[in-house]
Parts: sequence; C-alpha cells; structure tokens
Amino acid sequence: MKIQLETIAPNTKSPFRLLHLPRLNHLFYWHFHPEYELVYIEGASATRHVGDNISNFIESDLVFIGSNIPHLNFDYGVQTDYIKEVLHIKPSFREHMLLNIPELESVLRLFETSKHGIVFTGETKKHIGEQLKKLHELSPFDLFIASIQILKELANSSEYFLLHERPFVNRFRKKEQDRLRSIHEFVDKNYQRRIAVNEVAQICSLGKEAFCRYFKKTTGNTFTTFLNQYRISQAKRLLLMGKNVSETCYDCGFESLSYFNRTFKKVSGENPSDFKKQHLAHLKRKI
Repeated sequence: MKIQLETIAPNTKSPFRLLHLPRLNHLFYWHFHPEYELVYIEGASATRHVGDNISNFIESDLVFIGSNIPHLNFDYGVQTDYIKEVLHIKPSFREHMLLNIPELESVLRLFETSKHGIVFTGETKKHIGEQLKKLHELSPFDLFIASIQILKELANSSEYFLLHERPFVNRFRKKEQDRLRSIHEFVDKNYQRRIAVNEVAQICSLGKEAFCRYFKKTTGNTFTTFLNQYRISQAKRLLLMGKNVSETCYDCGFESLSYFNRTFKKVSGENPSDFKKQHLAHLKRKI
C-alpha cells in the first residue's frame, strides 16, 4: 500500500464532501490531502495519530485536521460497532470565501488553528457529533448551510486542545512520505516482537547509522522513542480492553515488565495500573 494523496472529485464545485460511515478499520491508511478534514467517530476507543502526535481517544473523538497534515484513519483496528463521519473541505473555501467575507473571520481563525490539529471535547464534541451524523440526510444546499454552521460553532468553542504546540509543517517530499509510510506500516505489523534497527534500515535502503541519522533529522525523534510511543499507544488500548499489565507488556513487544512500566510512565505521565484504574472507573461512572 502506497501513501495516497486524496482530493475531492473535480466534477463538483462544492467546497464540501461528506463521507458517511466510511469503513477503513481493516486498513493501515497513513495519508495526507490538501483538503481540511473534520472527523467524528463514536463507539470506538483507538489510536489518534495526526502529524507527529500519537495519542488515544476513548469512546468518541472529534478532530479538525489542517491541510496536508499526514494522519492515520481513526478507525484503524477498531473491532466494535462504530459510527464515523468525515467532512472534507477544499482549500479554495478558505481562499475564496474566508479571506474575503468579514463575517467569517472567526472561521478563518479556526482554519489557521487547524495547522496544529484540534481535538474538541465536552458538549461541543457531543453536539457537533450529532449534527455530523445527520448531514447525509440533507440536500446539497442544506448541507452547505449546515456545514457553515458547524464551522461557526467550532470557531466559537473553548472546549478543545491542540495536538501540536506549533503549527505542523508537512516538510516531506513524496519520496520521504513513501519511506515514512513504509516505516509506520512495518512498525504496526511487527511492534509485538523485538525489532532490530537494522531491519527497519533495510526498508529504507540505508545502513543502520545512516538510518538513525535520517529518522532523527526527519521526525525529530529517535527510532527507539517513536517505537516506544507507538507501543505505549497500543498498550493503552489493550489495558482498556481488559488485559492485565503483564499481558499487555509482552503483547506490545516489551521484554521486561520493569522497562515497560518505566516507559509507560515516561510517555503518559502515569504507570499502567493507575491508567487502567482511572479510565475504567470513568467508564463505569458514565454507565
């Protein structure tokens, strides 16, 4: 599977395209596109991977992703019955409307902030999620108006956090995008076992030392740091599925329980037992 550059079909002049209930949970789809993307998923707990950020969401997620920010499909690996709605917005909407209509100034600021990747929470997530689930029932005109209203509500919300401290810049050429996609896909398929750096270097047709320099320069992290972050994101998912700490440790490719505990706390700020207790207690309170 090669990284794909998605675009809205050229035969439509509408700035919006709705993907109603797309199913990609079987596919590791690391991709980017010039369109801005508003994605809502409900009934799933999985990994949120946007740009350089790897984190987890529980039960539902609402994220606004800026133009050309690489991201993984939010339903990857999800086995539960879930709902997913994706709204793509052409860059021309910003250029031809937001920059020229003063009444849309707050929405323009929203689009600028989307360069960080925005996760919406609380009542905003709940209310916008309900609206997105109804968009497929609307006529093209009503969908246009409803989409503008959704963007306005997001622009005025204070219930959000950013995935990147600074605006994310897609600094990779197509060759580098393909190379990074191959690395991510390899890690996803093999993180449960010991991975030698030499194996990954071979994918990139580089020697070990050259690969380490390349990966650090390209991503800002060492490969070991990236691998540990990915394994911990998977560990959180397994803990929330009911696996105990020891099972999770070895299922995620760690060879030492003490190293797993240290790495988990370094990445997430808490040890795995506390993480599991805290989030399972939260779920019980909601039930």
